[in-house]
Amino acid sequence: MADSLRDQLLKSGLVSKLKAQAKPANRPPRSAGKKRSATRPPTGAAPKPARNQEEIDLARAYGLRDRAEREQRDLEKKQAEQRAKEKAERKQKLAALLAGKALNRGEAEIARHFPHGDKIRRVYCTAEQLVQVNAGELAIVQQRGRYLLVTREIGEQVGEISAEALILLCDPDAPAEDDVPADLIW
Repeated sequence: MADSLRDQLLKSGLVSKLKAQAKPANRPPRSAGKKRSATRPPTGAAPKPARNQEEIDLARAYGLRDRAEREQRDLEKKQAEQRAKEKAERKQKLAALLAGKALNRGEAEIARHFPHGDKIRRVYCTAEQLVQVNAGELAIVQQRGRYLLVTREIGEQVGEISAEALILLCDPDAPAEDDVPADLIW
């Protein structure tokens, strides 16, 4: 019953007798103090074969391409950082300009709808403010995801700082784009 694994595999027929009888490869014993043999090349720098002119030109071309790509990435990174810095400055200017100048009221119940970003948005205003928005006396600006009612002058200043922040500034002299009146409440 105490057959070795080798004997069990031989009995089951999984291992052929030839493989079982084969001896493991003889390895010389390791000795701690033995130095490397003289037949093995040193691990240091081996002499490189001389390269032909084609290989040199190809290597130079790859090097030039890598440097150009690296410079392009660096330029794009600097431009992105500059745009982010300018955007932060614009946000700061808008915050300073709009501080305390919003005319939104908590008791406003009339929704003034307007298109923004492929959607119809709304800002709540009073009946008096609705007339002023449609007459172009008040403007709608966006700051930090909110729509604010401001005077026309403030709206124009916001448009100079950031055109994306000025959402709606009606021109009372402009002809209507459609037959729907501007003061229609829907």
